Amino acid sequence: MLAICRRLREKGKRGWIVGGCVRDLLRGEPAKDWDVATDARPEEVVGMFRKVIPTGIQHGTVTVLLNGTHYEVTTLRGDGAYTDGRRPDKVEFVDDITADLARRDFTFNAIAIDPVDGHLIDPFGGRKDLDARVVRAVGDPAERFAEDGLRVLRAARFSATLECAIDPETERAMASERSHRTFRQVSAERVRDEWMKAMRARRPSVAFEVMRRTELLGITCPELLESVGCEQNRWHAFDVWGHAMACLDACKPEPVLRVAALLHDVGKPRTRAFSDKTQDYTFYEHERVGAEIADPILTRLRFSNDERARIVALVRHHLICYSDDWTDAAVRRWLRRVTPGLAPELYEIGVADALGKGRDASEDIAALGRLRGRGDARGRRRALGEGPRDPRRHADPGAGRQAGPGHRRDPGAARGARDRRPVGERAGAPPRGGAGAPRRQARRLTRSCPRGDPRMRRARALTPRAPGRKTRRPGPEGGAPCPPRTARRSPSPAARSCGR
Repeated sequence: MLAICRRLREKGKRGWIVGGCVRDLLRGEPAKDWDVATDARPEEVVGMFRKVIPTGIQHGTVTVLLNGTHYEVTTLRGDGAYTDGRRPDKVEFVDDITADLARRDFTFNAIAIDPVDGHLIDPFGGRKDLDARVVRAVGDPAERFAEDGLRVLRAARFSATLECAIDPETERAMASERSHRTFRQVSAERVRDEWMKAMRARRPSVAFEVMRRTELLGITCPELLESVGCEQNRWHAFDVWGHAMACLDACKPEPVLRVAALLHDVGKPRTRAFSDKTQDYTFYEHERVGAEIADPILTRLRFSNDERARIVALVRHHLICYSDDWTDAAVRRWLRRVTPGLAPELYEIGVADALGKGRDASEDIAALGRLRGRGDARGRRRALGEGPRDPRRHADPGAGRQAGPGHRRDPGAARGARDRRPVGERAGAPPRGGAGAPRRQARRLTRSCPRGDPRMRRARALTPRAPGRKTRRPGPEGGAPCPPRTARRSPSPAARSCGR
């Protein structure tokens, strides 16, 4: 970046770093993106550097590649009218850095620094607002928000990520109908990106409270407004909206997980009913209804299919009514229903849900910890190749019916244990095929062959002899006994022809 500004100065031009990188540097944080403003025209910038990408040359912006890093270099400009609520209809290049800063959205983004001599240019008091933690529009807020509809959402996001308060005049302009008309022209993808950036804040609920106050949430996600003022039962200290905001802040700072926390109780207002028995409100099947509501919301905001499926599943299964009475089989059924891959995120949502109630949640969090321990132990046993263990089933090691000869084990072995040795090595195991295999083969032959068929002799030869029977057939009168039949005879030509 410094090399770019020096190169511009060598060619008789000026270069300044502007925008979010200056804001981050003044806050003592590393800059994420580097933007350079220059009084050189785009064609002149292209001729000064070896690798240049004309990303938006018609609007005065090119990307310079230097040492493997991308730097956006934009010519100083004064914008005209914004009929589409995003881009200027006509770009006018200027030579004054102050005129360029006057078209920017907020004062702390309208600061420029010359890195060559270190001179700071702050014509609108952006550094003062940054120190005071105030979001203030440059010049007339209504004009700034009419130029780009996304700026009202950026103000809400900055209030959360920078932990700033919004200037009252700026907030009034955000809630005006003129700003809303321009905001309705913003694409759903840009709205989603601002949501996801806000989810990385320490307290993203600040941004959504600003959206609610300025009525932006009614344009992007009116389903969430149904929870405002929706009273809950004695287990909660807040209404559904307040609980969602508390859960959002308590959740792990992962954007997709926090979107699920924001939407996890979106079905409660439509399922609320008063119970005469308990004299309190109930929300039966609110998780199912919430999943049905969340799906079109995420589709409308252009979340990816994977993100949408993941968030809907988290909303659908976020209610975990665990107790220590659950057997190992019940834990397995629950894991199979929610899938083991989703279970860790459900634990996170469950903890945030408990913390967001506004009451003592130590018992709920401890119960979730025990469930997580049982689920993790089951995964470790599966990884080691061990079977599931049910404490009730293993209470009496000597109990249970005796196994058959193919699964014989020691009498003191635990109930449910199996002999995992090969069949031929088990104690008392019959030979492969079983002792009755020749008899069964002979029975099949006698049933399938007509009387007098030559194969009947083979069937008789296969039939085992009774104990004590002579092993040699008697020979002719006075002759030696015939040798025992040890080899099977080949089937006759007639048997081969019938194909049996």
